[in-house]
Amino acid sequence: MSHQDIRKQILELTKEYYKERFSTPQFEKGKSRVNYAGRVFDERELVQLVDSSLDFWLTEGRYSEEFAEKIADFLGVNNVLLVNSGSSANLVAFSALTSEKLGERRLKPGDEVIAVSAGFPATVTPIIQNNCIPVFVDVDIPTYNIDVAMMEKAISEKTRCIFLAHTLGNPFNLDAVMELARKYNLWVIEDNCDSFGSKYRGKYTGTFGHISTISFYPAHHITTGEGGAVITNDEQLAKLIRAFRDWGRDCYCAGGENNTCGKRFSQQFGTLPFGYDHKYVYSEVGYNLKMTDMQAAIGSAQMDKLANFCEKRKQNFERYNKIFGKYPEYFILPKATENAEPAWFSYIVTLKEGTPFTRDIFTRYLNENLIETRNLFAGNMVRQPAFIGKNFRIADTLNNSDYIMNHTFFIGTYPGNTELQMGYIEEVVDSFITANKG
Repeated sequence: MSHQDIRKQILELTKEYYKERFSTPQFEKGKSRVNYAGRVFDERELVQLVDSSLDFWLTEGRYSEEFAEKIADFLGVNNVLLVNSGSSANLVAFSALTSEKLGERRLKPGDEVIAVSAGFPATVTPIIQNNCIPVFVDVDIPTYNIDVAMMEKAISEKTRCIFLAHTLGNPFNLDAVMELARKYNLWVIEDNCDSFGSKYRGKYTGTFGHISTISFYPAHHITTGEGGAVITNDEQLAKLIRAFRDWGRDCYCAGGENNTCGKRFSQQFGTLPFGYDHKYVYSEVGYNLKMTDMQAAIGSAQMDKLANFCEKRKQNFERYNKIFGKYPEYFILPKATENAEPAWFSYIVTLKEGTPFTRDIFTRYLNENLIETRNLFAGNMVRQPAFIGKNFRIADTLNNSDYIMNHTFFIGTYPGNTELQMGYIEEVVDSFITANKG
């Protein structure tokens, strides 16, 4: 047999392996775990992963190009740069704005960046790691996004950037944020890691700011295991993002390419000898944060399912509305931002003041019945051990962030939850409320 015939046979057997190894197990109430998130895949992801491995092209290759093109087509953007995680995407996105090539617009140590205190640390840590100052603004309940009334009050003469996440799939008020950015000439980075597929005024989130980021961790809308992407329509920023991602090198040739610029041995950089090989010229203090082609092979297959995944998340969200909406005296239900169409990452619930049970008692009961829950990430960031003593500013009060830290949790909307799981969740919630009414 030729290697092509053997390859074909391997891929056919991979399909059979998927059916035997990953057939969906029967859900059993009280015995099967109801995950808050997780991977949803079929034989196509597995076949493309094996196909990529048989090439043994271990860095970016044909699947990386395909995956990036699918993301670009979906969002309608010009530049998609794949990285090894959503956190790396945030680090690269922010670091790119510190480049001296941006002149007076570059971010410098001591510059202030508008952020929120109720969120995930990876949206804030790049600010601190680049010696800038996060300015924490409180969030609104029940959208869990930045309080726009408080946002402009946070602006000072040092403010240079806005770096916010669309919380759990719910877009923040992009009209207010982009208007503020235009008024004060600020950079905007959209952390779109939890919101890939959400829309604002009919346009996908991640396409409004100067740069946006996506995560492909298994909990997110699509997965490559670990993985992420940085998005921009600005060609200069795209080159800077690539440089920071690829060791800080000035050369922008793709893997396996040479002399794309046509000037590989005929330029002057710094105090290097004239004509020094452009492949080994470093114009930024960068990292190596690239994705592998095997990860991209999975992502390319997942992209074909993204629209359906988003619809299923919306359906599960509405099902939760019916479950928790029966108890308005106890629960504050989540609300979409005006003009937004969220592809909900999860269903977020806050207990009202005076509720005869606590968040922790309720979530402990859910988890004891194998229904996973999560708090809203860091709660109030400034109270986390890593941030105590760090250089930040609080714009005003963080009362809602504190309330969220104590009274809020979320539960999964992900496509792996079918009506069997949703019905079981309803039974468990109802039984708890019956036993714990005031």
